Amino acid sequence: MKQSLYTIGSNVCVADKTWRMRLLGDTTELCRGGQFVDVAIAGRFLRRPIAATCWDEKGFDMIYKVVGAGTDEMSAMQPDTVLDVLTGLGNGFDSTLTRKAALVVCGGVGASPAFTLVKDLRAEGKEVTVVLGFNRECEVVLENEYRALGAQVVIATMDGSRGVKGLVTDAISAVKPQYDHFYTCGPKVMMKSVCETLEGQGEASLEERMGCGCGICYGCTCHTTKGPKRICTDGPVFSKEDIIW
Repeated sequence: MKQSLYTIGSNVCVADKTWRMRLLGDTTELCRGGQFVDVAIAGRFLRRPIAATCWDEKGFDMIYKVVGAGTDEMSAMQPDTVLDVLTGLGNGFDSTLTRKAALVVCGGVGASPAFTLVKDLRAEGKEVTVVLGFNRECEVVLENEYRALGAQVVIATMDGSRGVKGLVTDAISAVKPQYDHFYTCGPKVMMKSVCETLEGQGEASLEERMGCGCGICYGCTCHTTKGPKRICTDGPVFSKEDIIW
């Protein structure tokens, strides 16, 4: 974990109530897809934990959805605004667990944490099928970016306005992708269904309201087959076999 000041390079709306913010500054503590950062907002006691979508030597991007007063304030922030951010938090997905082909299943802005994972998998020469689930077409994010990485992308929407109508599990049944390891990130009910439905080993990135984001307060503790674990430090990524839903 590292605390640093970052300057907003851009902050644009990319889908319904969904924004992409570019923060310029130190990225040395970011090393694996699925890690997150913790953003301080002036006048608010708790930081906002948000996954790092991708990064380079100049800064990192994060995609967030406006769900409350804090993220609503973030959506109004302008370029050149300086933010206090903790980076390099949590563990991440392990691309080496995939031998030849991976299935990546994401719901909503859960598409963000898995982006660097897919980038790494493709760099390692592995085939990737990405299934992205949303409520409606206006919420779709990162579809083109995933395609640009060389992944096969399948979209599912609950109202049928884009791609397969229904759940991500319906889309998986429709395309029948080949894989030897899967990864999932998104709403808990979706990930539970994915882990219970799909055969083989996998990883899931859990989400919980956090107090400190760095393991001090134990506010994000979850139950696993290996005992209580803190999502912020022991996670957010856990093996499918370890999670007690």
